[in-house]
Amino acid sequence: MIKRAFPPVVDADTRLLILGSLPGDASLAAQQYYAHPQNAFWRLVGRVVGRDLVALPYPERLEALQAAGIGLWDVIAGGERRGSLDAAIRNAEPADLKALISTLPALRGVAFNGALSARNGRRLLGERADLTLIDLPSSSPAHARPFEQKAAIWDRLAVTLR
Repeated sequence: MIKRAFPPVVDADTRLLILGSLPGDASLAAQQYYAHPQNAFWRLVGRVVGRDLVALPYPERLEALQAAGIGLWDVIAGGERRGSLDAAIRNAEPADLKALISTLPALRGVAFNGALSARNGRRLLGERADLTLIDLPSSSPAHARPFEQKAAIWDRLAVTLR
């Protein structure tokens, strides 16, 4: 089954772009980034911005991220995948990250949510002296690691937002 990424959530004030791989089944069904209830994304990024994003309706979550200077997108524009595991993605079509980044004048950093995002994103972007590139442990429940271990690394994103 071919799955497609959502449009990027960015604006001219985006200072940090967080990139996932490709939306999973729960996200596609809900038409929302990180919709799986066990995905820790909203808890993790909420700590970074100092707000309980989980308690907010989805549109307000996106508004809070944008107000904090955070944008969202994926490194894969589309691909075949059964289920939601990154390892199951086949025939991946890369997102045009360079084109998106060229429209973001305030961008300081790009964070990769998980190993596949980091591998693909770094390949697509190449060496970037103008941006801080940050590899993060995946917020996915499939990436079994205690929340506090993930959070300790995700908390470093706050430096890029200053």
